[in-house]
Amino acid sequence: MMKKVLILAAHPDDEVLGCGGILSKYQGSGVEFKIVFIGEGSSCRYTELDSKESKDAINFRNACAIKALDSLGVQNFVFHNLPCGRFDQIPIIEINKIIEKEITSFSPDTLFTHSVFDANNDHKIVFHSTIMATRPGAKNSVSKLYSFEVLSSSEWNFQSPFVANYFESLSEQDVENKWKALEIYESETKEFPFPRSRLGIKTQSMSRGMQAGCSFAEAFYLVRELK
Repeated sequence: MMKKVLILAAHPDDEVLGCGGILSKYQGSGVEFKIVFIGEGSSCRYTELDSKESKDAINFRNACAIKALDSLGVQNFVFHNLPCGRFDQIPIIEINKIIEKEITSFSPDTLFTHSVFDANNDHKIVFHSTIMATRPGAKNSVSKLYSFEVLSSSEWNFQSPFVANYFESLSEQDVENKWKALEIYESETKEFPFPRSRLGIKTQSMSRGMQAGCSFAEAFYLVRELK
């Protein structure tokens, strides 16, 4: 049973895309969540990293994250705002230290993060850094480590698409809550057939539900478990 859950997201909106369903499902249940945003998710769209437009976009996206998480009952979060699309220019030990510090301060028993097979390179780097930070013998509290899938990234790696081995059943209301939270990120959603759409979110949840034998589900990959 999850008690303290740390979600490591490369950018604001990844936490909803990957775990919005379980955030809704366990709201008010006593499960404690903390969201850690490693990067800011917006500056890669601008020529100049420090331009006013870039900074405004970062601040707006962070504000969207706060509002989205509030809609899902989460008030514990932190923004590290590493530059979007440039994680490969940062020594990975610096990202490791961020993750290690967050694990030490929060002491989670369960950790969710990105898949190593995502098309987005920042996602891959966060996964690799998480693996190093939670390696056996590193004296951390994490007993279960999962990868989550992110629409418009996980399914777009056509050579190695996301494969799930763990599912959380969701209610139709959980799916709707996930969409409502994602919709707050105005710059990140479009009309169907774009994956990050209301129908895209519902279709994914129904597809994963069929795999698991229920109406709706969120899918994960169990990377490691220590019993």
